Amino acid sequence: MRKTLAFILVLCLLAPLCVATASGGEARAVLGGGLTGGQIEFVYSSFGVERGSVAELTVTNADEREYLEGLVDSALIGTNAISCAYIELLPEGEGLDVTTENINWCTPEMYVGALATAGITDARIAVSAPFAVSGTAALTGVYLAYEDMTGEELSEEAKRVSTQELTVTASLADSIGSPGSV
Repeated sequence: MRKTLAFILVLCLLAPLCVATASGGEARAVLGGGLTGGQIEFVYSSFGVERGSVAELTVTNADEREYLEGLVDSALIGTNAISCAYIELLPEGEGLDVTTENINWCTPEMYVGALATAGITDARIAVSAPFAVSGTAALTGVYLAYEDMTGEELSEEAKRVSTQELTVTASLADSIGSPGSV
């Protein structure tokens, strides 16, 4: 556990050196592939965005498993991709602003830490689901959307470590009693 934490801390320090470049203003909506029509309407409403006003991507449970299997408990990944994300790139230096709705495992702060470790540093991100879910599909969706918007792939190692960071943070939160307390 100490080696993993030390590795994560080193990568957090090095993450700013390998950030993909992106200009502000571009946006994507990433929908969980397991949603129904009414659920999609709910998610867009929670984003405060009209469907069709931004490019739309889909994240599947297979995508989730590609990024998260072996790092996140399989029960948290589930069998359907439900959580969704809206990501809007911000100008350099604006930082990360993350909000969540119906996400019961990942807190906004946990997403901020993990995304910064992966190399995403300037974006407004809304994570939502039509009912309470872990939020793992949305994390995967943000990676996919960011790469789609910038045309650059995030480091596979950085994505893996950012997912480990999220998992360790959630584990620590659970051990002290509340995901919102970390």
